[in-house]
Amino acid sequence: MNKTYKLTLTAMMIAIGTISSSMVSIPIGFTKVFPVQHFLNVLSAVLLGPFYAVAQAFCVSLLRNMMGTGSMFAFPGSMVGALLASLLFLKTRKIYFAFIGEVIGTGIIGAILCYPIATLLLGKEATLFGFIPLFIFSSFAGALLGLVILIIFLRKKVLIKAGQSIKN
Repeated sequence: MNKTYKLTLTAMMIAIGTISSSMVSIPIGFTKVFPVQHFLNVLSAVLLGPFYAVAQAFCVSLLRNMMGTGSMFAFPGSMVGALLASLLFLKTRKIYFAFIGEVIGTGIIGAILCYPIATLLLGKEATLFGFIPLFIFSSFAGALLGLVILIIFLRKKVLIKAGQSIKN
């Protein structure tokens, strides 16, 4: 895939993530869960690779925060999830490893990284493992949707045409 194609696809995913954030985010406490971000992370991890996946996650998080539809917790959660999903997929070339990477990266590692943001920067009382159930729920739902879409693409031979060597 050439760079122009990857940049265009990344920009489209950023636009989808930014526009849908005002319609799909779920405010819970002082965080807002956003399953569409995890869906996009899995797609970009498989289709574009680590650099573009993390860039997409960062840009959507930044734009959501600028629009007031996101929270500071979007940065560590989405970026770590996108990176781990990409790296696991690159290592194995199996789609479900991107799903697992997104859920572990966002749901566990990203949630733990949100603790210092909540306590030090925002001055909110939070428990270390208070974010994990929320982040796992959101990342599981969104990543599962991404996994299903990618499997459908693979069965319809859409990804093979794009030059991907992907396995279920």
